[in-house]
Amino acid sequence: MLPDYDDNTGWRPMVALDLPPRAKPSNYPEPFATRMAGRTKRQLGDAFGLTRFGVNLTTLRPGAESALLHRHSHQQEFVYVLSGTPTLRTEDGEFLLQPGMCSGFTPGGCAHQLVNRSGEDVLYLEIGDRNPEDGGSYPEDDLEAIWAEGGWRFLHKDGTPY
Repeated sequence: MLPDYDDNTGWRPMVALDLPPRAKPSNYPEPFATRMAGRTKRQLGDAFGLTRFGVNLTTLRPGAESALLHRHSHQQEFVYVLSGTPTLRTEDGEFLLQPGMCSGFTPGGCAHQLVNRSGEDVLYLEIGDRNPEDGGSYPEDDLEAIWAEGGWRFLHKDGTPY
């Protein structure tokens, strides 16, 4: 048992799975948000007051997707598999990942997503910087994302808002 503290420095160790899942399961507009059913994110970085980069502990139930196939315009992203066997889907092919495997994505690079095609939960860490100029593109869907004050704004590829 760890002692309580009230100095608000965020240093206190905690059990990651004890943190509540993110309140809003998906930032995507419909019809895309429902495709994220089966994905649970715990915002570990936020729990410690981290603002320069985000860290999520993500669980994908069987059949779940991490995100739509996407790439970031400015954000660097890293994933590390803790348990389970997700499939990394990219524009360059598919790769079965095992616990201990990782992958990183540079801005404007290869579009990617994780899909759980197994019969067991997948647990992984996703880490990304919080670049305020970031945007997202989705090669398989009629969707573009831009970061604006207050969060993501989603547009159709012709520029009309969702």
